Amino acid sequence: MTEKRDRLTAEEARGLRTAKELEAHLAWLDTFTPAALGVLAIASGIYTYLGVSSLLEDNGAVTFFAAVAYSIAVSVGIFVFWSYMLRLLPSMRTASGFIGLTVSTIVGSVAIIAMSSWLNAAALAGAAAVEQHLENTVRDYQAALEQAHDIALSGQALGREVERARQSFEELAELEQSGDLSGTAGRGAVFRVLTQKAEELRNLEEQIANQQPLIEDAFQQGNEILARMRELTVAPGPVDRRSVQFSEESVKLAGVISRLNQYNVAPLVARAAGDLPSSVVLPELDGRSSEVRDAQSSTINSVLNALDQRGKTLRTAAEEVLEIEPPIETAYNPISSADAVIKYAHNFVPSWAGAIAIDLLPAVLVFVLAITQAAIRSGKDGMSIEDTLTLSDLRAAMNAMKDVEATMGVADAAILDRATPKKDET
Repeated sequence: MTEKRDRLTAEEARGLRTAKELEAHLAWLDTFTPAALGVLAIASGIYTYLGVSSLLEDNGAVTFFAAVAYSIAVSVGIFVFWSYMLRLLPSMRTASGFIGLTVSTIVGSVAIIAMSSWLNAAALAGAAAVEQHLENTVRDYQAALEQAHDIALSGQALGREVERARQSFEELAELEQSGDLSGTAGRGAVFRVLTQKAEELRNLEEQIANQQPLIEDAFQQGNEILARMRELTVAPGPVDRRSVQFSEESVKLAGVISRLNQYNVAPLVARAAGDLPSSVVLPELDGRSSEVRDAQSSTINSVLNALDQRGKTLRTAAEEVLEIEPPIETAYNPISSADAVIKYAHNFVPSWAGAIAIDLLPAVLVFVLAITQAAIRSGKDGMSIEDTLTLSDLRAAMNAMKDVEATMGVADAAILDRATPKKDET
């Protein structure tokens, strides 16, 4: 047993050499690790300052000092937290201690992301995220404008149905005037019913036709506003100022879309179709004989049936237009750069990765150091202090012993000197 202790095996010697090399590397790395950690903390603090500045209202010095105080707190918190982890976690020898500090590291990392990383991302990609929000809003407004325009044009197409109905009643009126409908020529009761409905349809047709130029003007105006909004999306200059102008244009465009919705004549045609058979003012039958009056009554009933059928046709066509899904109500909601980065995070993955990496990179160093310390302990496992001493350690120990002996000699001489009585001078 003693012979084993006096002599290391080849594997133990190799493990000891590895442990010594790793300790030397760690000693060299320790010379600049705190400085590197400080640089990372300061860099994160700077980006945090830029991010938090975009959230605070501009109140002059108060805003400046508030942003500076928050960024300094973040820098100090990051530096202290990772300094703790770099020292404590690699030194844990028990599984419970290692797991506990690992959980603490995860919780601290989440806290760092919550207080710093998203603000760093806002500083890195905040302006681009707000521009993305403006671009998406433009697309929403464009879709709403085109949908409102299509619905309005579909309503205008009902004008052809109204025109066909008017022409049919005018033709019947001509037939009645010539005597080919009821058998009695002239402008009697049947003629007046037919012309009454034809006139109503003509008025409706004119209303529909008058809407056409209004629709085209509104659509053109909407496209011009959209063009200005697109220019503001990519224009140079601070995105905050552009957002204000963008908001003003969006209000104008919302008004244009609202007008286009009002220009849809489908509700008007549906009401007119419902009133077409029910609003007939039946005239007094003016036939000279009962046979003529019976013919007029029969013809009027036929006209009423025709009105009912034509009204159903118009109502069906109008309802098809009314069933078209209306444009989604779109409104521009101003958004801060920090909120925009979160909302459109999937579009700015590289910026998020950089913002998080600058805060959590020391976590990699923590686990690298933990693995290295474990390797050092494995290389020294089972060895006594004498086995792990190097020549430099032995030299330092010998120098310490000499210093101790010298100190003890001086102390003994002082004690002896005080104990020896001094002779009186003669």
